[in-house]
Amino acid sequence: MSHRKIAVVITARPSYSRVKTVLQAIKDHPNLELQLIVAASALLERYGSAVNYIENDGFTIAAKVFNVLEGENLTAAAKTTGIGILELSTVFDNLKPDIVVTVADRFETMATAIAASYMNIPLAHVQGGEVTGNIDEKVRHAITKLADYHFVASEDAKTRVLKLGEEVDSVFNTGCPSIDIAKGIDRSDKLPFNPYTRYGGVGAAPDLSNGYVVVMQHPVTTEYKDSRRHVEETLAVVSQLTLPVLWFWPNVDAGADGTSSGIRSYREHHELNHVHFFKNMKGDDFLNLLNHASCLIGNSSVGIRECAYLGVPVVNIGTRQNRRERGANVIDVPYNSDAIYKAIQQQIEIKKTPKSLVYGDGNAGVSIATHLNDVPLKFHKTIVY
Repeated sequence: MSHRKIAVVITARPSYSRVKTVLQAIKDHPNLELQLIVAASALLERYGSAVNYIENDGFTIAAKVFNVLEGENLTAAAKTTGIGILELSTVFDNLKPDIVVTVADRFETMATAIAASYMNIPLAHVQGGEVTGNIDEKVRHAITKLADYHFVASEDAKTRVLKLGEEVDSVFNTGCPSIDIAKGIDRSDKLPFNPYTRYGGVGAAPDLSNGYVVVMQHPVTTEYKDSRRHVEETLAVVSQLTLPVLWFWPNVDAGADGTSSGIRSYREHHELNHVHFFKNMKGDDFLNLLNHASCLIGNSSVGIRECAYLGVPVVNIGTRQNRRERGANVIDVPYNSDAIYKAIQQQIEIKKTPKSLVYGDGNAGVSIATHLNDVPLKFHKTIVY
């Protein structure tokens, strides 16, 4: 049997850790050849370039696509997607993959899906069928209709993809690949590394031995003009906390300027002697950090997915994760400092919640690689409406 060439496109910092086990399983499979393409904000240093982590993990990058326009607004996002289509089309023409894999729902992934579809290359989509509260939902469902194979993370997502009219033999509930990493992280009582010395960052370096909270808050693209006000509500609460706070920089989305400027302005006018800011962290280190945290605060999907499996209490702020399936670890609150503060105090007291398998049991990478080897190569659909 000849090797199938599988092109996986990583377009953002979180996407790499989300599919790292898929990449490894493809690389290890005797009948598959991995063609790894790194593009968009995954290449940008100010958002924590993922390239060094990828190469240090032993993956060879087949192509790099620089397509991000400055601006972090809606126009820049649209133009970045357009440039991505142009550049990825050339890459696909050169690499000639048998299947292209696109990840999740960020706006740059639309470029991958359109380029592959227009070039009659079979398209596989990881993490389709979920629902959230911003532009990602439109992108996710649009990619579902462009994709030929669907590797979904939950039964609810599978049901939704089938309702969108996809063929039942093309939709596979593999679980979420990020759970694979959560399954294998260190279970020691203490954090097994020093985040300050390993990752640098800026701000205070408070003692973490008696607990800490993690903050990861991104702008919501449909509410991007309010991103500064949103983050200021969280900052007002964080400044009152006595526990150390480890804060991670936002994604490159419309509104990121507002989030970033809100943080910088607040730092200039307030003492934050218990807060440290990071750009990025390796996926397994980040999950270790979360696993030992008293609480995660913000609106990242990691709170909904990996933290559910790990049993980490989460305060989910605002609309970014609207209607996404949850475990028992999440309290949802609006952009209101009083509500946020009350929920944080409640979650810190809990310490741990029961493990949830809503996003799988930690074997997604191998499952996806197996399906990529077995599925018939197709780039057309039977009408099933």
